[in-house]
Amino acid sequence: MRVRHIGIVACSAEGAALCYRTICEEGEKLLGRRYAHPEVSMHTHPFSEYMRLIESGDWRGVAELMLSSAEKLSRIGADFAICPDNTIHRAFDLFIDRSPIPWLHIAEEVAKVAEERRFKRLGIMGTKFLMESDVYPSKLEPRGIEWMIPDEAQRDQINRIIFEELVYGRFIDRSRRYLVSVIEGLKDRGCDAVVLGCTELPLIVSEGISPLPTLDSTRILARAALRKAVGNSF
Repeated sequence: MRVRHIGIVACSAEGAALCYRTICEEGEKLLGRRYAHPEVSMHTHPFSEYMRLIESGDWRGVAELMLSSAEKLSRIGADFAICPDNTIHRAFDLFIDRSPIPWLHIAEEVAKVAEERRFKRLGIMGTKFLMESDVYPSKLEPRGIEWMIPDEAQRDQINRIIFEELVYGRFIDRSRRYLVSVIEGLKDRGCDAVVLGCTELPLIVSEGISPLPTLDSTRILARAALRKAVGNSF
C-alpha cells in the first residue's frame, strides 16, 4: 500500500504543531504498525507576513503565500496539502485552481463531521476575520446546518485572546473561563455544538470543560489527512 506524503501549509506555530503532532500520534493506529505515520512535510512563510496582509484585507496576497507554500511542498514530493489555519481559508478560492497539488479544506472536513454527528446549529468561534467570513457558512449551509457567531464585543475579546495569548502558547485561566462563558451563551441561543475554528482554541478549551460538544477543527483536519494519505482517491 502506498501511503501519500502530506504537505502542511502552516501559518501560526501552535496550531500547525498540534496538527503535525496529531498526524504523527494517530498514524500508528491507522497504519497498524508501531511508530508508523505518513511522510509529512511542512512549510510556512513568516507569521508576520500573513498578519500584515490579513490586517490590511489583502486576501489575494494571503492566497499567494499559500500557493507559494504548496509549490514548495509539491517540489519535495507532497501529494496533497492541508492548512491548519481557519482564518486564511478566506483566501482558499483565490488560488486553489492554480495549486500544483490538491487540498483538503478545513471547514469542509468540519462540516462533514458535524453532519455525521447530526448537529443542527453550530456556534463558530475563531478570529474576527474567520467569524465574520463565509468560510464556515459556505460549507454548512449546503448541508442544512445552521450557524451563529458570538456578538461583536465577544468577537473582539476572542480575537484579542487568540492574537495576544494563544499564538504565543500562553493559556491563561481567566481567558479559558471567558471562552467557556461564550460557549455557554451560544448554548443558550440554541447551538448544539461549537466549532473551535481557530486551530489554537483546542489547546485552551477541551471537550471536558466545554458546555457544548466541540468540533476541534485542528484534529478533524489532521485525521482527514491521515485517511486521505492511506486511501485510494481524492
